[in-house]
Amino acid sequence: MEELASKPEGEALETTVEATKESNAATADGSRSPESVSAASVVSSRAAATTRKKAVISSNLIKPTASSSLRVSSSTPVTVRRNSTGGVTEKATGATKVLPKRTSTNAAATDPVRRSLPELKRSSLSAKTAPESKKSIPVSPGSSRSSTKSGLSKPESSARPAMSVSVSSKRAPSSPHSTLSSGRTVSKLSSPSAGSSPSVSSGMRSKSLSTPLDRSSNVSGRKKTATPESRDSRLIILPKVEVKAGDDMRLDLRGHRIRSLTSGGLHLSPNLEFVYLRDNLLSELEGIEILNRVKVLDLSFNDFKGPGFEPLENCKMLQQLYLAGNQITSLASLPQLPNLEFLSVAQNKLKSLAMASQPRLQVLAASKNRITTLKDFPYLPVLEHLRVEENPLLKISHVEAASILLVGPTLKKFNDRDLSREEVAIAKRYPPQTALCLRDGWEFCKSELAAESTFRFLVERWQDTLPSGCLVKEASVDRPSEESPCQSHFGLVQESTESELVLRYQWSVADRSLSNFVPIPDATNEVYWPKHEDIGKILKIECTPVIGETEYPSIFAISSPVLRGKGIPKVVSLELHGELVEGNIIKGQAVVAWCGGTPGKCITSWLRRKWNGSPVVIDGAEDEEYRLSLDDVGSSMVFMYTPVTEENARGEPQYKYTDFVKAAPPSVSNVRIIGDAVEGCVLKGIGDYFGGKEGPSKFQWLRKNKETGEFSLISAGTSEYTLTQEDVGRHVTFVYIPANFEGLEGEPLSTLSSIVKPAPPKVKDVKIVGDLKENSKLTVTGTVTGGTEGSSRVQWFKSSCSILEEGNNLEELSTSKVAKSFRIPLGAVGYYIVAKYTPMAPDGECGESVHVISERAVETLPPSLNFLSITGDNVEGGLLTASYGYIGGHEGKSIYEWHYHKAESDHPGTLIPGASGLLQYTITKEAIGKFISFRCIPVRDDEIVGEARTCMCQERVRPGNPRAVSLQVIGAAVEGTMLTAEKEYWGGEEGASVFRWFRTNSDGTPCEIKGATTSSYLLSVDDIGFFISVSYEPVRDDWARGPTVISDITGPIVAGHPTCQSLEFLGSMIEGQRLSFVASYTGGVKGNCCIEWFRVKRNGVKELLTNDEFLDLSLEDVGESIEIIYTPVREDGIEGSPRSIRSDSISPANPMGLELLIPDCYENQEVVPQKKYFGGHEGDGEYIWYRTKEKLHGSALTEISYAGEEVIACSRTLKYTPSLEDVGAYLVLYWIPTRVDGRSGKPVVSITNSPVTPADPEVFNVRVEKLFSDAYSGEGEYFGGHEGESLFNWYRDNDGTIDVIAGANSKTYEVTESDYNCRILFGYTPVRSDSAVGKQKMSEPTEIIFPEVPRVEMLAFTGKAVQGDVLTAVQVIPKTEIQQLVWSKYKGAIEYQWFRSLELGNEMSYEALSTEISCSYKVRLEDIGRCLKCECVVHDVFGRSSEPAYAETSPISPGFPRMEKLEIEGGGFHTNLYALQGNYFGGKEGKSKIQWLRSMVGSPDLISIPGETGRMYEANVDDVGYRLVVVYTPIRDDGVEGHPVSASTEPVAVEPDLYKEVKLKLETGLVKFEVLCDKDPYPKKIVGDGNLERRMLEMNKKRLKVVKPGTKTSFSSTEVRGTYVPPFHVETFRNDQRRLRVVVDSENAVDMVVHSRHLRDVIVLVIRGFAQKFNSTSLNSLLKIDA
Repeated sequence: MEELASKPEGEALETTVEATKESNAATADGSRSPESVSAASVVSSRAAATTRKKAVISSNLIKPTASSSLRVSSSTPVTVRRNSTGGVTEKATGATKVLPKRTSTNAAATDPVRRSLPELKRSSLSAKTAPESKKSIPVSPGSSRSSTKSGLSKPESSARPAMSVSVSSKRAPSSPHSTLSSGRTVSKLSSPSAGSSPSVSSGMRSKSLSTPLDRSSNVSGRKKTATPESRDSRLIILPKVEVKAGDDMRLDLRGHRIRSLTSGGLHLSPNLEFVYLRDNLLSELEGIEILNRVKVLDLSFNDFKGPGFEPLENCKMLQQLYLAGNQITSLASLPQLPNLEFLSVAQNKLKSLAMASQPRLQVLAASKNRITTLKDFPYLPVLEHLRVEENPLLKISHVEAASILLVGPTLKKFNDRDLSREEVAIAKRYPPQTALCLRDGWEFCKSELAAESTFRFLVERWQDTLPSGCLVKEASVDRPSEESPCQSHFGLVQESTESELVLRYQWSVADRSLSNFVPIPDATNEVYWPKHEDIGKILKIECTPVIGETEYPSIFAISSPVLRGKGIPKVVSLELHGELVEGNIIKGQAVVAWCGGTPGKCITSWLRRKWNGSPVVIDGAEDEEYRLSLDDVGSSMVFMYTPVTEENARGEPQYKYTDFVKAAPPSVSNVRIIGDAVEGCVLKGIGDYFGGKEGPSKFQWLRKNKETGEFSLISAGTSEYTLTQEDVGRHVTFVYIPANFEGLEGEPLSTLSSIVKPAPPKVKDVKIVGDLKENSKLTVTGTVTGGTEGSSRVQWFKSSCSILEEGNNLEELSTSKVAKSFRIPLGAVGYYIVAKYTPMAPDGECGESVHVISERAVETLPPSLNFLSITGDNVEGGLLTASYGYIGGHEGKSIYEWHYHKAESDHPGTLIPGASGLLQYTITKEAIGKFISFRCIPVRDDEIVGEARTCMCQERVRPGNPRAVSLQVIGAAVEGTMLTAEKEYWGGEEGASVFRWFRTNSDGTPCEIKGATTSSYLLSVDDIGFFISVSYEPVRDDWARGPTVISDITGPIVAGHPTCQSLEFLGSMIEGQRLSFVASYTGGVKGNCCIEWFRVKRNGVKELLTNDEFLDLSLEDVGESIEIIYTPVREDGIEGSPRSIRSDSISPANPMGLELLIPDCYENQEVVPQKKYFGGHEGDGEYIWYRTKEKLHGSALTEISYAGEEVIACSRTLKYTPSLEDVGAYLVLYWIPTRVDGRSGKPVVSITNSPVTPADPEVFNVRVEKLFSDAYSGEGEYFGGHEGESLFNWYRDNDGTIDVIAGANSKTYEVTESDYNCRILFGYTPVRSDSAVGKQKMSEPTEIIFPEVPRVEMLAFTGKAVQGDVLTAVQVIPKTEIQQLVWSKYKGAIEYQWFRSLELGNEMSYEALSTEISCSYKVRLEDIGRCLKCECVVHDVFGRSSEPAYAETSPISPGFPRMEKLEIEGGGFHTNLYALQGNYFGGKEGKSKIQWLRSMVGSPDLISIPGETGRMYEANVDDVGYRLVVVYTPIRDDGVEGHPVSASTEPVAVEPDLYKEVKLKLETGLVKFEVLCDKDPYPKKIVGDGNLERRMLEMNKKRLKVVKPGTKTSFSSTEVRGTYVPPFHVETFRNDQRRLRVVVDSENAVDMVVHSRHLRDVIVLVIRGFAQKFNSTSLNSLLKIDA
């Protein structure tokens, strides 16, 4: 086989996407075969053309008719084939020239068998683009050559599939077989034969190349003029297929009438990439799954009906799929094909486009179908072209806008036209959730109603999944912007508050097609900050309600696309961290929305604000962290933060105020001592205080003890201390206890001095201290300096002279000694006391002695006691001894008394007899718990009595230690005897003393008897032969324990006489019960005791019954008594005295039935049951016969008397004859056994083993009864025993033809659609329960059947009867199945009519609103105070109408007053006039409140402008640098006040000309103005021009002054002078625009008048400019002047 002629490699064809778009023919609806349109893939819309060296012309398989392929005739007419849309291809214009043959066709005639052509060598077809050139290109044999002028320039080599298309510079229609080659356009033209082409042979294998004539095109060799058809024809750009198609990759079997892909003659290969199977008879895709590499698949014009596209799931590489011209009704089974880019489903029977998502689909052609809805529209994220021409869907208004919403921003063309600008604009008006709602079946409506309509649509979907009682009031999200907070809003109202409703959030992001929302990690809050990569994407937030542990399905909200940030940062929030305590570090932290800008270094500053003052900037505080100081205590801190980006974009500054700073707890540091550590010197302690303002801090001086090392206080309250001799050789410690102004003390801090050095010993300030009376103690004191005092010595004298002089005779009273104390002896009475003090150092150095004399002579004393004490132990039996000291002359016979007291306050107490006159007292038991006192009355020898004195012991008398004085056992050593422990106790009041009894055997080993812990013990049989003893542990009442003592043993114990101590019955005295007894035995080891049971009759006769251990009571015992005689017998056979007891009369047992049997029952035969009774003598019992359909068991049988209607009582006799009603039923006998005394027992129930035998089955009176409008019941009277599963049939009578209704086999029948306009009959075949069948009987036919008329159970409103709200009439459909069916299938149109009430006296009438005929109505202003009514009428398809349903509202309330779109109009200069604009809503507006305010930029503070409450405001110089803020509080005419709203302007700027003038004057630094001032400023009067004088106002950067100009007779003088330091300020007057006032301080102020407002504004701004450094806000920043 010859190769195709090729041009030199390297020549290429360059085309652009735009050129291809204009040149391709419209093929989206399938009007062109895939081979013709796939050539357009060489210029994909997504990428530039790529380069390939060679292009290949693919071969196609042809029909196996060799004869037709041999005939080539130029005169044969061209066969016109249909295209994929059912039409014909466009006729090619121009002449056709047949190319010369390159091979002989004889070889094809000899090989009629179809074979694949061998793979052609790939060659490059290239040609240079030139309008004049014509070059012929050799093609395969049998094809025609034609040359065309190409409008393509810039040659570019492209790698493309071997499929060609003719591309003309005039956009002429191209042929399906035209090939776009490298450098020129080549058209393959088949010869005009009847659909066949010549065959090509080569060497060993012969193949045929088929070129169907419907794909041929005749292209003229000369330049053609573009026709209107060619200009309007536009190709949809098909995705390129980047594969060279060889023989093993391509299969073309078009028009071969193939019915199955699995037929024997068809061999599908996995290597195939291009498969053309159009115009066949295929109806299923079985076998297509082998094509796992196919890229182009043409299945157009076959017999596919769908579903059944699942086999395509294996075709993962498929890029183009053609399904046009079939009978497909649904694409639901079409799987997701990851590489599918083109899909044609035109000319089918599709009703919707529901299918799986196709992630790469670019073209979807679905024209000429039956599509009526956009519901379930698939997610197609990259779709560019959508064609739905000739579909009912186009009747929807603005369907193009709906398609834009569903597809997203990738859609470029709709129905082969560019998108309409109007439709794009309309689509932008719809809320973001519109696309989701459209996919779920929401009806497309007007854009102004879409937001509310889609919200109601979503709420209806959510309502069934939300928690019970939970309503959705809001679900929205703010418009997102890059790096700005996006807030979600979910309003869920919970009617019940029993469980807390918790909301969980999750943000997701998706592209503009709303497909594949991806959760954003960690985005689980109400607010989300969109990132840079989110720009242009859609956000979705899901809100999941959670109650307790139950999590409910989520609701959601969709955002609009994320906007790109403006680059100007905003502060979202400011937070301050740190404790507001002096010395702490507080940190400001800002959350900034950078809005697309790059975060830069922001400006931070700290300000201090005193109470009721303005903030003042803190110098140097420009970091985010700030350490609080003492100056900040009592102030509020202000953190100012100005965000700045790296692009130098500055946002508005924001402020954050703190609470007032608290003082730190008081503390001190660096404590130290100043001064020399020498005896007599003054030391001073100092330290550095911290913690607010210092208050009364405390100071202490401590001295260290050398021996113990402890510190003792030597001084307090002062920071200074004078060292004494006691400090010598020791360290002195200074303690600083800080305290703040409020008295709060902190932690003390101390410091230690060096060792104090001594001074020479010297004494001064010597004094005698003490009472100068007989026997008093005197002490001499003095201050010794000069080191530590050593063993200084003191000697005492007496003198008769009061003055101490030399030569005085001093009589020595004591020797010289170290002791400084001295007691005055009796011999010193009447003398003066003299002390001689000789100081001495530790080293023995002696100082000068100093004498000191008492001030007066020693006095005598009356008799008294100088001390009184009691010694001894305060315990029972203890000995107390009293001692005292007597003074006051010589003692006589003093009086002694002992008392005891119940309490310390018990005075004088109780005299203890026998103890008076004694100095000693032995404590007795009576004194326990009391206090003992000793009273002494001193008596002098001259019988003068002194004052009595009493001494009381410090504690109460304690009892003595408990002990046992004696212990012995009392009682006989015989079994059964009670032994008693006799003891004598001492030691206070006895408490719970402890006894233990012991058993001792013959070898003397004791063993404690368990449980024997009392003072007595009963001897038992276990004690026989043993000895008994008892131990005693005395315990006092306060639980004090004494030593344990043990008594002597007694015994041995001997056995007692056998005795029965007690005898009792055990058991119930009732018939049928078993009696036993309980006997207590004593008297040695128990032997075989004798037992006798007797029945004692009423006449006293006893009858021996048994000698067993028990007795069973029988019927004979009823009414009699039972007696038992018990004779105790010891082991050795000795008997004791018998003991007997007798019972009361034996009671009969409760009556009961022991057995009840019913024999088999037959109709009309008497039944006699068998029964057995127990429980005394039987009386007349109660019998009840029941009839039941089912055999009862268990509780159902025993509790038959409580059964329902299914159990019927038949008779109340013992015997019973079954009737007809009993046939087939079970009979139950209910028997209540009764005693002769009338007492009844537990009922006994018995049931028959089988039902009552029935009669033969028959049926009478068969009829049909109507239950409901759609339900009938077949009735008949059955006879013949219990009816079994009788057979029922229903028949349909259609104009005399009676047919059985399939499946209608019950007594009731529900009408179906097939029964309408027909009659029905009922057939009854009686069947007995044992399957005996009777004769069938039929009823009469019914009337003709129609369905129910649709009914409206109730008409309700959604929405509120408030102005502005939307009322929607909602029909409540009856919940019956028939009504549900009628509404779903037979409901016709629904008519609505709205009415508004008219006020006509007391009667209320309504007027119709002719234009309001929809289900929704928006309440208007004119409806306020009136009622609205909606009438609803439902029609069905049979022409019938329902009864009108009405719903009325209460009187319409005005809306809550609000102001919408409030804004301030006006220029931005301080001389402009501002006006307030806005829309009021909420009834009739009343006197709304307006207030104008000023706001500093970045500050939250607002400054009210007095008097400015109108809608207009004229700015002035005081507004410069401020924002003007207006607060508008809407008020309805009835006084209801709405929420205030506010609006603000940009900062008011200075008028440009005035700005330049002010700036110039500020730059000069010295300014003078001529002003007018009052001649006499002191008297208060109105300032006017008549009393004004000229003044000069001079100012510079430091000060300002008002100068009175000089005259001929006087010099100039300064009247007012001052600096700009606060409270300096300047004021203006709104009522006089030429007047201003300069206030220097509280005493100096001057009013000025200038000739114009302009000059006044200049003066004010210049003054404020100079004074700016004293203000918290710089005027330069207000004027935007560089400082």
